[in-house]
Amino acid sequence: MTFTVLVNAGPWLPVPPRGYGGIENIIATLVPELRRLGVTVVLASVGTSTEPVDELLATFPDGQFGWLQRPFNQASGVAIAHQASVVRTIRERDDIDLVHDHVEAIGLAMLAAMEPAATPVLHTLHWDLAKHPEFYGSFDGGGRISVNGVSASQLRRAPRALRAHAIGHVHLATPLAVHAERRPVPDRSEHLVMLGRITPGKGQDLGVRLAHEIGFDLVLAGPVGPYKQPDDLAAALRDPAAANNPDVRFWREQVAPLVDGSRVRWVGTLTGDARDTLVAEARAMLAPLRWEEPGGTFVVESLALGTPVVGTARGCLPELIDHGRTGLLTNDEAELADLVIAAGKLDPAECRQEAATRFTPAVMAERYVELYEEVAGRPVG
Repeated sequence: MTFTVLVNAGPWLPVPPRGYGGIENIIATLVPELRRLGVTVVLASVGTSTEPVDELLATFPDGQFGWLQRPFNQASGVAIAHQASVVRTIRERDDIDLVHDHVEAIGLAMLAAMEPAATPVLHTLHWDLAKHPEFYGSFDGGGRISVNGVSASQLRRAPRALRAHAIGHVHLATPLAVHAERRPVPDRSEHLVMLGRITPGKGQDLGVRLAHEIGFDLVLAGPVGPYKQPDDLAAALRDPAAANNPDVRFWREQVAPLVDGSRVRWVGTLTGDARDTLVAEARAMLAPLRWEEPGGTFVVESLALGTPVVGTARGCLPELIDHGRTGLLTNDEAELADLVIAAGKLDPAECRQEAATRFTPAVMAERYVELYEEVAGRPVG
């Protein structure tokens, strides 16, 4: 007997995405392993998705990410149109055993509003659960909806009503973890790297100050608001309205004054081999977080590339990092300087072995299959 899952990726980006796209990258990592395990995958995405699946459902021909920069009363209809198509598909077909939903808020709301006998749902929470307090604080899935987190710490912070629907967490995975322990060791540089969107919660302002105070080279890699490259941001800032974006304001006021092109560099968004080489050659990944990181994709990628993580012990980081072996964590920002100096003593091979054991796509998919069986009430395959 086949087991068919409708994986709902949403309307924003193709699967896999062309560059940035955290959720879409995770889905692209998960789907091949689900199919290897015998799951038939129906992917609800956009027409330019290229991930091999058994069936593609597309309301829009291409990703609608640009709408996310527009006011809510203009953008909200995009997600609603996509989700309405998913709901119609579920109602019209009897061959879908489970919906695995990844669409923030609207996905969960519209699926929960379906009739009690509708297809069961597993909804993965990829984001900060302090968002949408009115919705999450009163959520009722009617016994048909289950949710999972991407870390235990994320679920601990969930509102009680949402947490009552949780059936566990599944740590994120990366293809880089496959046979990571066999990866050749590159020549190490003395630079540190910070990977991800430049925003107050990621703490780049603290990172650039540390670089100048201690005297280490730091490379920032990630977008500033919607601007992926330095030239894009420079062009946008000719229009004073661009500075109204909160991430752009943070960049201009707290980070850019210390980005001197020598001690501290910003290289924009990197993907593929360029990103991997930058991380693999770094002495450490710096993560002075000021928020409760829910999933930590950058952590598992860094470990898979043999680069230890130095940061604050917030969110999922204590679950992903073995302090003293694959990274160094602290609850006191003042201690970060000492940890940066000590990071050179950590063994990159330990990081790669940890990733190969815990953070491969196969490990993630096998855990999801366990959750599918729990939600659907029958074995997969």
